[in-house]
Amino acid sequence: MRLFTLFGAVVVVGMSAAAGAATPTAEAMVPVRAFIDSFNKGDMKAAAAQTSPDGMLIIDEITPFIWSGTKAFDTWGKALDDSDKAAGNTDALITDGKPIRVVVNDDRAYVVVPAVYTFKQKDVTMRETAQMALTLQKGKTGWLITSFAWLGAKPKPVVAGAAAK
Repeated sequence: MRLFTLFGAVVVVGMSAAAGAATPTAEAMVPVRAFIDSFNKGDMKAAAAQTSPDGMLIIDEITPFIWSGTKAFDTWGKALDDSDKAAGNTDALITDGKPIRVVVNDDRAYVVVPAVYTFKQKDVTMRETAQMALTLQKGKTGWLITSFAWLGAKPKPVVAGAAAK
């Protein structure tokens, strides 16, 4: 009877530990969420901390549309800032949804999340529906973003009282 009780306790403790452990999918989503949260706070340094220091690839809708290498994030950030200033864009906010797809194979991950980009363009609230496709690599410090692509529709003015789509 003691052996059965001990075995039962070990199983319960083991199941509890497994239930509390993060899945590879959940772990891969941590830097994605941190990246978006940091971007929304205007903290580009914290957003950059979620990206690979070995370099990355970025595809976005602003000229020149593609950035790669170890300075990709910084040069993309400057291009985004310059583009926003030229267009009179302020108050940028990305709202992401439940991941559409997360594939984790060993130390690599591929993530697709729906996103809504809301901003003001010369005091008119604009909304752009999109998806973000990201790749990540797991290293000694955890998962880091190695690329992202913004796949968005043309922004449209928000009609007062209209629900987000």
